[in-house]
Amino acid sequence: MTDLRTLMIAIVLLTLAGNVTALDVGEKAPEFSRSTLVNSQHHNLSDYLGKVVYVDFWASWCGPCRQSLPALDALYSEFTEQGFVVLAINVDAYLDDAKTFLKAYPVSYPVLRDPDNRLPAVYGVKGMPTAFLLDRQGTVRRVHEGFRIGDAQTIRAEILNLLAEES
Repeated sequence: MTDLRTLMIAIVLLTLAGNVTALDVGEKAPEFSRSTLVNSQHHNLSDYLGKVVYVDFWASWCGPCRQSLPALDALYSEFTEQGFVVLAINVDAYLDDAKTFLKAYPVSYPVLRDPDNRLPAVYGVKGMPTAFLLDRQGTVRRVHEGFRIGDAQTIRAEILNLLAEES
């Protein structure tokens, strides 16, 4: 059953990807408002203007997400006091799949649910994971598709550069 769900979700994402334009570097990130998976705490992207934000789209069936979520959690812990935020957006069709994944790979940053699965299309997400690094004004400064272990150091350097910029 899980393999069938994974296939169905992949087909939907690929179909959506063919009908959208990917968000590019230099563009303003589209506003969104979503609740967390665990306690339904509400988050608006605009609440984080003035901070460096990493908007990360992920799914429980995504192999590289097993590496990216813990790596992002380490970066979040390291830089949160300096104004860095991670907003993870889960695209799983079933809430229980996401919760099970987070039990195995817990994180301390907000994990948001996209129950209508609209945000991947709005952002032009074509695969998992895909992330958008935003500067303090909410402008996309980097689009990161996929994840490998060495990527954490590159992302860290990019975060440091953005944190050092004047707001």
